Amino acid sequence: MNEEELKALKASMKDVSDQLKAHAESAKKEIQLHQDLSKETKVKVDELLMKQGELQARLQMAEQIVAKVEAGGSKAGRQPTLGEQVTDSEEYKAWAPKASRGSKFTMPVNAAITSGDGSAGAAVSQPLRVPGVVTAPNQRLFVRDILSWGRTSSNAVEFVRETGFTNNADVVSENPASGKPESNLTFELDSASVATIAHWVRATKQVLSDAPMLQSYIDGRLRYGLKLKEEAQLLKGSGVGLNIHGIVPQASTYSNPGVSVTNETRIDRIRLAMLQAELAEYNVDGIVLHPVDWAAIELTKDGENNYIFANPHTMTTTMLWGKPVVPSQSMDIDEFLVGSFQQGAQGWDREDATLIVSLEDRDNVIKNLVTLLLEERAALTVYRPEAFVTGDFGFAT
Repeated sequence: MNEEELKALKASMKDVSDQLKAHAESAKKEIQLHQDLSKETKVKVDELLMKQGELQARLQMAEQIVAKVEAGGSKAGRQPTLGEQVTDSEEYKAWAPKASRGSKFTMPVNAAITSGDGSAGAAVSQPLRVPGVVTAPNQRLFVRDILSWGRTSSNAVEFVRETGFTNNADVVSENPASGKPESNLTFELDSASVATIAHWVRATKQVLSDAPMLQSYIDGRLRYGLKLKEEAQLLKGSGVGLNIHGIVPQASTYSNPGVSVTNETRIDRIRLAMLQAELAEYNVDGIVLHPVDWAAIELTKDGENNYIFANPHTMTTTMLWGKPVVPSQSMDIDEFLVGSFQQGAQGWDREDATLIVSLEDRDNVIKNLVTLLLEERAALTVYRPEAFVTGDFGFAT
């Protein structure tokens, strides 16, 4: 606060005092004429009185600062430095005149105001809250995407599967004595039950009411958990009890179709498995591997340590032998699955993933809790198990 600012503050104070004096005279006249103050005059006087109080407080503080400046020079209005504390101390003043080589003195040093809890920290230092919730990493989910999907309104899906085809087609004469050759087809009725996948969490009503973002976050995590289980079921569900009968348990076991390969690699093994499915008359349109195996394939090098098909400088597409690769941790390391996902199987949605928020669960009402339940109903039909081939890499590198 300098002299000019102090003068301006005093001028503002005088101006408010003059206005108050003028309104006091006006109020006196109003009382003489009407025996009561107008509402406008009351409001204005109240405002001026409040402003006058604020200016008086500021004026008093300013006068104190100016007095310190005049008395203490450049040290006023700031925390003394450590050196100033030493030279201004009584201990130093008593020691300095008789100081000799090797002599010393001690003195207490006043602590500066800090951000600690015992100082000004509680008033000025507040932690920074990062908005939102730091999410846990999610596993990529793609198996659903490479299947074709339909909808069902039943709790089971039935289908007729061809189990055999005897092809006796042949060339015949114009009038064959023994008749034309007969071929044969056999069928079987199969079905897949609709499975329910569900889970839930509980939270307080206050948390969900006060933090809508948290409810959406919980919803997202529940949906991810549901889809993670769905992917595991689509791939490896046992079909026992309430489980979906997954693709891997129904797929054909890998067996080399008869191609001799020297120093077989993972890349070779995948191509031979594709050939096995192709010999069953199905065009492979997808490959599912554990991410470790996919990384090992990407890192495959030739004899001169050059990458065979990956380029570390650019993005490598997840393709092998022209087919999309789905890296999924739902598969085991050293395990693979290839097949015709569009032709050989189909997924069915009975009920989409639905979130239910309920108070009517156990003692939720008396404990101010709500239950968030997420569930879905789905089924999988594997029409042609021979359209899929699964196995392990064995001694392949």
